[in-house]
Amino acid sequence: MGFIKAFTGALGGTFADQWKDFYMPAPNIPTTAGLFPAVPQGQNGERGENTKGNENIITNGSKIIVPEGTALITVQDGAVTGFIAEPGGYIFNSEDPNSKSMFSGDGVFGQLWTQTWEKVKFGGQPGSQQLAFYVNLKPILGNRFGTQNPVYWQDGYLQTRAGASARGTYTLQICDPMMFFKTFVPDMYKQPNAPVYDFGDSTTAQSEQLFMDFVSTLDAALTSFSQQAKENNLDTIDYVKGNLTKFASTMDEEVEAQKQWSTNYGLKITSVSILLDYDTATQEILAEARKVDQEVRRARAMGQAYGENMPAMMAAASGQAMQAAAANENGAMMGFMGMNMAQQGGANLMGAVNNMQPAQPAAPAQPVAPAAPAAAPQSEMMTKLLEMKQLLDAGAITQEDYDAVKKQLLGL
Repeated sequence: MGFIKAFTGALGGTFADQWKDFYMPAPNIPTTAGLFPAVPQGQNGERGENTKGNENIITNGSKIIVPEGTALITVQDGAVTGFIAEPGGYIFNSEDPNSKSMFSGDGVFGQLWTQTWEKVKFGGQPGSQQLAFYVNLKPILGNRFGTQNPVYWQDGYLQTRAGASARGTYTLQICDPMMFFKTFVPDMYKQPNAPVYDFGDSTTAQSEQLFMDFVSTLDAALTSFSQQAKENNLDTIDYVKGNLTKFASTMDEEVEAQKQWSTNYGLKITSVSILLDYDTATQEILAEARKVDQEVRRARAMGQAYGENMPAMMAAASGQAMQAAAANENGAMMGFMGMNMAQQGGANLMGAVNNMQPAQPAAPAQPVAPAAPAAAPQSEMMTKLLEMKQLLDAGAITQEDYDAVKKQLLGL
């Protein structure tokens, strides 16, 4: 009798398993979920008294929905048997005897007897286990981090060691669903009736590990980013604030270089929201650096302004001197001397501006040439006459003025 009862019970359960199921995600899955099971909807519904099917067996012909932003992984007896990354509706099919269904064209009595015999061998239970899981491919937001003590890095802008407290959130994305499923998710989340693996649960060992990995690579990311800040003449925190997308990319590179998140876990960082506060010592260094930077900027701006305006200033001074020479009540010679004084003043001003420019490397010392002999009085006289002739040609003095100066110089 026992054998018959066991046989009868097994046969009834096997017949119920012939019915097809419809699999989809369970309701109310959190947005921070990484892995969650596919569950049958309305299993064995409206089948009369024959409603007891076998759990964890997917009947051939059953439909499985793969929503947008997810990937589906099927598992049999602990081994991955299928993977779907494209959204849509799919029909399940397996060669396993427990999945055979007369409603999928697998025959009637032959499959019933085969499944019944398999169940008898395992005490009335199917000799296989088939499960389906969804992997979340959407960005997983709100992963929090923070430091109790300052993070220190070698700062390119300050040219010294800098420190700051850090807090914020980062966004994860599963870039390799199969690697994530096999190496990152604990086995307890891959069992029948398993709970949802939720990145939002900070109590798991995996969440703690991600937290520690992220915080421990902040110093390397800030060191790298401070070099970029230096090139843009900004301190590190100001540059991070204005370039969060670039900083997230830097963090992803450092985490991969040091912890191999993508290679080992199939995870990557896509965005970071961070608040940084310099410690007291760094704030003092930053204040001095900004003061020096402002002084250098001001000096450079003044030097550039004088350098750019000097040709116009010299031309204006020369023009004014020539006009004054023509109108000078004491004669053209005194006016001409005034023009020389204006030119000399301009030269002195140019020398002052040159002294404001950044220092240039000293040129190698050259041998000192012997001093030239003093110009002969006749040579000086000819030079003066030529200069006065230029003033006459330019209309700055009259012919009478020129003749008077000529007589004076020649002693006539």
